[in-house]
Formats: sequence, structure tokens, C-alpha cells
Amino acid sequence: MSTRKPAYQLIKAEILANIHNGVWQVGSAIPTEIALSEQFSVSRMTVNRALKELAEEKVLERRQGSGTFVAQKHFNHTFVEVRNIAHDIQEDHHGYHAEVLVQKELDFAEIPQDIQVQFLKSKKNSKSKKSIKSVALVSIVHFADDLPLQFEERWVNLDLVADFLEQDFTQANSSDFLMSRVPLESGEYTISAQQVTTEIAQALAIPMTEPVLLLNRVTVSQGQVVTVVNMWHAGSRYQFSGKLG
Repeated sequence: MSTRKPAYQLIKAEILANIHNGVWQVGSAIPTEIALSEQFSVSRMTVNRALKELAEEKVLERRQGSGTFVAQKHFNHTFVEVRNIAHDIQEDHHGYHAEVLVQKELDFAEIPQDIQVQFLKSKKNSKSKKSIKSVALVSIVHFADDLPLQFEERWVNLDLVADFLEQDFTQANSSDFLMSRVPLESGEYTISAQQVTTEIAQALAIPMTEPVLLLNRVTVSQGQVVTVVNMWHAGSRYQFSGKLG
């Protein structure tokens, strides 16, 4: 026997569908409680519960005396863990998809000097550049609905993960794939504000005047650097946070 969802959950689902489908844009007002109660043939109390929960989930913004609006989303995720951005976006009630801009193999000498230095930080790799023969480069744009949220530039030691470039990264998350192949031993990261470059501005669809947040992470397994990744985020739509204790 099927169980019908409570009315307030159906209203929430309909509101989310309208936002995801672009019927209601960020910043736009949604219908009033009276209009929604008439549309769904329910009481205003039921509508109020749906709107209240969506406001608590930061999907809607309720302004006293003005109405209810689609919230300007500032995506907010802890950065201490190695996370799957697809899961984070979906947990925030947004549709996720990825576009792969670059996916190729490079000789170690071809990658940027600062990335070479990061690869050679570990004891095993620091003996000689010959210890790393080839590196994979992928550039991926991660979208929340149709909004580019993160531009990922990732270099991977192919000596340790030979099948990395065989993957479809519109379907598989690069971090999840790497952790399934090589156990995470340790790592380090930095977060910094940076001036935008033309490439990053185009990938994130932001003006050249907007600052970006760069999360750089180096991941080590079995004493060797497996991957170095730069994850770029538009400063106006992303923030990092975590909990202490």
C-alpha cells in the first residue's frame, strides 16, 4: 500500500522544481501564502510550514512586509574533509552536472613549475624528477543547476593511478575515484584569495573584476604525492567554514 506524502512536502517539492527549472530565478518573489494555499487546496498553516522549512534550508528568504524570495545562495561547505562536490550540491537541493574541459597526459616536465614543486615535496618523490614519469591533467567545471560553482584543475601521478584518464568525469567524481584506487595517507591544503585570470573567469562565468577563492590541496598515499589540485570558486557565491571541538 502506497503512502501519500504530507501536503507540506509536496509543496516543498513543487517550489524546488520551479527553482531548479528556472521558473523562479534567484532574487525573485514567489507567490504569497494565500495564493499557494489556493493552488494546493490546503490551509495557510500547511503552506507556512513548507516555506518555513525551505527558509531554514536557505533555499528561500522571507522578508517581513515584502514577501518570500528565492535566496541568493552562498554555498557553504567544510573544507577539512576531502568531499564530493556533487553530493554537496545535491544536498543543497540543486541539480548537479560537470563539464570536462581538458583531459590529457603530460610529461612531468610539461606541468607548471609550482605544481612540480608540490609533487616533489614527499620524501620518495624528492630524490629525482625521474621518479614521476607522466602526469594526467583534468580541468572540470562543476555546476549547481546551470551556475558554474567550482573550476577544478587536477594533476595526477599516472605511475600510481594508471587508469585515471580512462574515466568519464562527467559521471565519476575525481576525488572519489582516486580514494577508491589509492588509500589517503595524508595531505595538506591552503585557501587564498586570488585575482581572477581570463581562463578562470570564463570557466566560472564571472567578471574579471571579481576575486576568487583558491583551495589548493596536495594528497599523499604510500609516501608519494598522488594528486595536486587547484579548486577555484567565485568569491561572491562560495564560502568555507567548519566546526571546532
